[in-house]
Amino acid sequence: MIPLLIGLAGLVQPHLAQVLASSDSDGTGWLLLAGPTGGAAIYWALFRYYRNTDKSHQFERETLIQSQPVTGGDAKVGEVHGTKRTSIEGNNVRKHRERVQRVQ
Repeated sequence: MIPLLIGLAGLVQPHLAQVLASSDSDGTGWLLLAGPTGGAAIYWALFRYYRNTDKSHQFERETLIQSQPVTGGDAKVGEVHGTKRTSIEGNNVRKHRERVQRVQ
């Protein structure tokens, strides 16, 4: 974000110097331009930073997905009524070494 703002300041600086040179003799012309120029610069920088419009791609056109029909089945294995049973049979929450397999 900071490099983007520095680059933006480099773009604005020549134009601001020209306006300052042609402003009133008391030097208040820069003050009138500093607010709108700074606001526009920050808005533009934040828009570019958060939107990434120059880095995005169109997923629907650039990504090829080979879809297949959904397969599978449902089998009812039991019912739980109320809150008498607070856990699932055979849970392995505390046995993380059995749950997680190391990648070879």
